[in-house]
Amino acid sequence: MRPRVIVSDAATRLEGPLLFLRRTLDVGLNEAVEVRGADGRPRLGRVTTIDETHLTIELLESSSGLALQQTAVRFLGEPIDFGVGPAMLGRVFNGIGEAIDGGPPIPVKKTLRIEGLPINPVARATPHDFIESGITAIDLLNSLVRGQKLPIFSGAGLPHDRMAVEVACNARLRGAGSGEFAIVFAAIGVPYDSAEYFRRSLEQSGALERAALFLNLASDSSTQRLLTPRFALTAGEYLAFEEGKHVLVILTDLTNYCEALREVAGAKGEVPGRKGYPGYMYSDLATLYERAGCMHGAKGTLTQFPILTMPSDDIGHPIPDLSGYITEGQIVLSRELDRAGVYPPVNVLPSLSRLMKDGIGKGFTHADHPGLASQLYAAYAKAVQARVLASVVGEEGLSETDRKYLAFGLRFEQDLVRQPGARTLEASMDVGWKILRALPKTELARLSDAQIERYIDEAA
Repeated sequence: MRPRVIVSDAATRLEGPLLFLRRTLDVGLNEAVEVRGADGRPRLGRVTTIDETHLTIELLESSSGLALQQTAVRFLGEPIDFGVGPAMLGRVFNGIGEAIDGGPPIPVKKTLRIEGLPINPVARATPHDFIESGITAIDLLNSLVRGQKLPIFSGAGLPHDRMAVEVACNARLRGAGSGEFAIVFAAIGVPYDSAEYFRRSLEQSGALERAALFLNLASDSSTQRLLTPRFALTAGEYLAFEEGKHVLVILTDLTNYCEALREVAGAKGEVPGRKGYPGYMYSDLATLYERAGCMHGAKGTLTQFPILTMPSDDIGHPIPDLSGYITEGQIVLSRELDRAGVYPPVNVLPSLSRLMKDGIGKGFTHADHPGLASQLYAAYAKAVQARVLASVVGEEGLSETDRKYLAFGLRFEQDLVRQPGARTLEASMDVGWKILRALPKTELARLSDAQIERYIDEAA
C-alpha cells in the first residue's frame, strides 16, 4: 500500500506521547506512521485505536516541539517491522531496534513484523530438554526447559537484576547442541546505571558475543516501553525459527511494561480494570508470553525467562496474577531470605516449574535428579513446619526428628540455595545429597532403597 499523508488541520489534541486525529483516511490498526513537526524531524509512531471519526497515534519518540497546527502525519501502509539478521548477536540496541553501540549497520537478511505471527497450536511441540542456568534453586528444584516460559516474581530492591545477568552469562545447553545457544536480553524502563550494568556485565563476561541486548531507559517514551519486548521477541523468533538456534529471551522488568500500558490506556480515556490497569492486560501479556515455544519441524526453540517485580510484594497483584495464568510456573524471590544474606533468595516452596518433569531425569539430566528434587522439597516443607511449631512451643519442646528438620532447613538455605557463584547441576546434586544425610533414613520416603544405599549409606 502506498504511503498517504494527513495534513496538519486533522490533528485535534496532543497529550504526552499520544496524538489524536480526525479520521479522514482508511487506515489499519498498528499501522506505522511518520509524524513531522515544524522542525522537520520525522518521529516514528503507530495507530493504536480507530473509530468511525477519530484515531489515536502512539509516538515512539518525544513529542516535545510538536504543535497541532504544524504537524503532518504520513501513514506508511504497513505495521512497524524490524530488519533482522544473524549479525544481531554481539550488538546493543535501543528499545526500538536501533543499534546504539557505535558499530556498523546490521546486515538485514529478513524484515519481520514486530507483533510476530501466531503459532498454530497444531504446530507446537511439547517443550523438553534442560537448560542449565547456574542457579541451584532453579536447576535442581525448578528446572527450566527449552520452549518454556518461566517468570521470576521478585520485589523492589531484591537482586533480580543480578540474577538476570548471571543467567545470561552462565546459561547453557548440555551436550551437543550447546553451540547453537543464543541469548536475547531486553531491559524495559530501567535507569541508566542499570542499563550500563547490563551492558558492562555481558561485555566483560564475553556473553555479549552470543547475545542481542535491547536497552529501553526509564527516560524514554512510555510508548517505546510497549514495543521493546516485541522487538526483542522478534529477534528471538528469527534466531530460533530461521537460524535454528535455541534462544533464551530474558525480559526485565515486565512490571515497567504493565505500568506503561496503564499510563497509555489512561491517556486514551479507556475504562480501567483492576487497580487501574486496562481490562485487556491479560490478552496483551499473552501476546508476549505465547511467543515462546517449540515447533514441529523447526530446529530451534524459543524459551522465555521474564522478570517482574510484585508491587508491595503482593503475589495476588494483577501483574503476577495474570502472568501466572499464562506461564508454566514461577520462581518466587523472598525478602526474608535476602535479609538473611541468602543469594539468590529463591523461596523454593511457592516456586514451581510445571514442565520440569519433561526435561529432567534419564536421558536429559541425571536418572536420580527427579527423586532428589522431590525429597529435598518434601524435607524443606517439613522444616518450615517445624519452624512454625518451634515458634509456639520452643525448640526444647520439639521431638528429636523435628530438631533435625530445623537444622536441615538452615543448611538447605545456607548451603544449597545460597551459592557463592555459578554451579553445575552435578555440583548442586552433590550438595543436595550431602545435606540429606543429616536426616534419619526413615524420613527419606521419596528416595528408592538403591538411592539411599548409593548416596546416603556409602558416602556416610
